Amino acid sequence: MATVLPPPSKRQKTAIAEKAHDQQSIDAIPSDLGSVRVHFYDQSTGRPSGAPVAIPVADATVKNLELLLNTLQGNDASERVPYRFTFGADGQAVDIVDDIYRALLKPGLRTTEDTISLHYTPQAIFRVRAVSRCSASIPGHGEAILATSFASSSSSRLVTGSGDNNARIFDTDTGTPFHTLKGHTSWVLVASWSPDDTTIATGSMDNTVRLWDPQSGQPLGQPLRGHTKWITSLAWEPYHLRQSSTFQRLASSSKDSTVRIWDSVSQRIDLVLSGHKSSVSCVRWGGTGTIYTASHDKTIKLWDSTKGTLISTLTAHAHWVNHLALSTDFVLRSAYHDHTGAIPSTDNEKMAKAKQRFETAATINNTLTERLVTASDDCTIYLWSPPPAPSSNTATIKPVARLLGHQKQVNHVTFSPSGTLIASSSFDNHIKLWNATTGAFLHTLRGHVAAVYMSCFSPDSRLLVSGSKDTTLKVWDTATGKLKEDLPGHRDEVFAVDWSPDGRGVGSGGKDKQVRVWRH
Repeated sequence: MATVLPPPSKRQKTAIAEKAHDQQSIDAIPSDLGSVRVHFYDQSTGRPSGAPVAIPVADATVKNLELLLNTLQGNDASERVPYRFTFGADGQAVDIVDDIYRALLKPGLRTTEDTISLHYTPQAIFRVRAVSRCSASIPGHGEAILATSFASSSSSRLVTGSGDNNARIFDTDTGTPFHTLKGHTSWVLVASWSPDDTTIATGSMDNTVRLWDPQSGQPLGQPLRGHTKWITSLAWEPYHLRQSSTFQRLASSSKDSTVRIWDSVSQRIDLVLSGHKSSVSCVRWGGTGTIYTASHDKTIKLWDSTKGTLISTLTAHAHWVNHLALSTDFVLRSAYHDHTGAIPSTDNEKMAKAKQRFETAATINNTLTERLVTASDDCTIYLWSPPPAPSSNTATIKPVARLLGHQKQVNHVTFSPSGTLIASSSFDNHIKLWNATTGAFLHTLRGHVAAVYMSCFSPDSRLLVSGSKDTTLKVWDTATGKLKEDLPGHRDEVFAVDWSPDGRGVGSGGKDKQVRVWRH
């Protein structure tokens, strides 16, 4: 019989309570600092928004600053715009991450006697409407749909991978199948568009990766062979890191404990990243040239994508690491495509725009910082902020925060496109929202009555869609944590869901073998 630990004694409980109180008092903002005058300026035009406003220092948090600025601009509560605040003086720029006290007053950059000029930048300059109806239910697959992915440029093309050994491209505007990608001899587990939409990659349980032409539906060359077990994840090289517009590299992770980097043009193995001791569950290719891999050996490894050498190993989890996500995932996926729909005319302009979008998303306090979040079977999530690869501090990287609260395995994590929120999906039927900078808990999204397999943010970060074993999709308001839309329609478990980068639709697939497209 297993030994049961006795409950804590009264003395132990008192000690724990005192320690928690002391920690809270250390983190708290002093209440005797009075008020500080804040003057808001538009970052793009340099023009002030109204007169300076006196704000109590204890209440000068980013959330309250957002609320105040929206009120000054006459925005309704339902039309609130999220902002990023920056203080710029003496040739330096400081991001207001938590509050004015910790960012400016405590370090001595400003005092309560000064008028603080804050430059604001809207985090979402367009608005995505919540999907509310099923616009198309498209049959075609003969088995469960395991993966869905919209094209980077528009919501009119959706690729799916299925247990019937095929991948399919669907025209979501007409609700009809466009091409069937035949060639794999076992389940298609992952499907991914290249950032420029010229190639589709699929990974299968037949141990191969295949490349396809999305216009003709024909395979591009022979299957990429090398893995000895099935493919678990795919990641394209970021567009701005390519050596040329036609040179594309692809990373694939596998159950065989390795990650292989492929040259998609010559279709040969460029590098093999071997070092994990168990299945590699997820791979991501960062915008700074670092490859991140998560494994069932409880570790996360960082690799140099040029040399194929190991940079660092992150150890904190006590069980399998199921998934990882980067704060720049959205801009790396969409490259030079943005909400305006304007596409640069030359390859150099495309590279420059992709690089500019990445640097805007990754820059915090004048440094490129690509944050990383990992989810595990130990019911925990860790937030990391690895320094750039050449740094000497990469040997011992400590997590920024440990995110606790889920009662069962955490299956999926994702950053919002704005980089300010993290959503985690768990087998405990809940989704949780976290602050992506500090790791602080924000909301628990309750509504599903079975395991939540994955979730996906809208491009403006205001909404989140989740797919569950309970056969439904649900759309949530990330500001309030409340249910926005309940989307029944699937007849069985929903395994995969994706929100198109242009925000116009959601695609979902699952055990009922049908692709469903959802629009507002």
